[in-house]
Amino acid sequence: MSREFPVAEATAAASKRTNDARAARASRATALSDATRRLGEALGLRPRRAAAVSAAPDLAPEDRVTRLPARPPRTAGAPAALAAGAASVTPLPVRRQAPRYWTPLDEMAGNARRAQRGLGEAVRLLREGRHAFWPGLVGDLAPATGPEIPAGARFDARHFDCDAGGRDYRLYVPTLRAGAPRGLILMLHGCRQNPEDFALGTGMNDQAEAEGLILVYPRQTPCRNASSCWNWFRASDQARGAGEPAILAGMVRSVAEEFGVPAERCFVAGLSAGGAMAAVLAEAYPDVFAAAGVHSGVATGTASDVASAFAAMRGEVAPARGAAGGRRIVFHGVEDRTVHPANAGHLLPEDVQGARRRVGRTPGGRIYQRRTLTGADGRPGSELWLVEGAGHAWSGGHAGGSYTDPAGPDASAAMVRFFLAGA
Repeated sequence: MSREFPVAEATAAASKRTNDARAARASRATALSDATRRLGEALGLRPRRAAAVSAAPDLAPEDRVTRLPARPPRTAGAPAALAAGAASVTPLPVRRQAPRYWTPLDEMAGNARRAQRGLGEAVRLLREGRHAFWPGLVGDLAPATGPEIPAGARFDARHFDCDAGGRDYRLYVPTLRAGAPRGLILMLHGCRQNPEDFALGTGMNDQAEAEGLILVYPRQTPCRNASSCWNWFRASDQARGAGEPAILAGMVRSVAEEFGVPAERCFVAGLSAGGAMAAVLAEAYPDVFAAAGVHSGVATGTASDVASAFAAMRGEVAPARGAAGGRRIVFHGVEDRTVHPANAGHLLPEDVQGARRRVGRTPGGRIYQRRTLTGADGRPGSELWLVEGAGHAWSGGHAGGSYTDPAGPDASAAMVRFFLAGA
């Protein structure tokens, strides 16, 4: 027995170590499987079996709701026409679960859910063909076919550099028959567009030729944004002195000095992402831009990243404060399914409820509303144009350009009239 005891003891010890190792592996496998399952559910790799509720231990879980596809609720101060169709929610039965504590995996799962929502939004826009305004989606760019240039006018290709960076741009110089130019307009194209396409689609060169205006068309490139959008939704590109606002304002200062155009006759206009950046410039550089034209855009301060940009585009976010930066003329299609028309009311520095309202009709029969405001000094204030039956496109544009609606009314002519009337 004395010879066998050490053997038995060793065998028992080895068996215990084996069992302990198996238990440890099983525990790790269970933890890994659970983590993988939860992360997979967050990524949407397979359906959830139960709704997980994240709550503090002393708080009851909140009711879960499903939001039905609908327009966002009416925003205070916005025109009634902009807020038709309030959003509705349908409560679902709540499955109560025991409270649990926060873990690092909860944060991972939350990030995954947010990423999944962003991806789902991009897929939806792709399916609907509405990705022209998506802040970072790769897509085919508009062809570089430009407008015809009349004899004596110029459509030069140039480049501008400053401490904040540089951009290429097109400069339209009309046939100046007498004296200096009457003004300068910075024209900001939308996503997946370029200066040549934007000049062709808006027909703004024709307006500049008739009124003696200098036009500056900056070019955004895929290396700066995958869809060649102006980065209106990034915090680093929303303030004075840095990023794209500094580049664009510096570009205008340079051209205005070259042609002797005073600051009170420098303006900015843009479509979609370009319209949103025009609003940024109007607020960040009121000493450079006397007025702004925003077509189908979004108000400054409603987004700080791609996720919040989608919410702003849907009209679900109102700016924390009213618009600033001088006079605005805003165009928006009532049937815009890319940028909700509720955004139009947020772009005006004045209370649109006090505006004079006039209903008009184009020669082709399209109905529009024009709301005009007067400043405290009696000079022309801002204007809001809501175009019935129009979508996400430049109103009154030429069919040869992208994102245009030739049925009108003519946004280019209205903007030029508005700019010069207040100069």
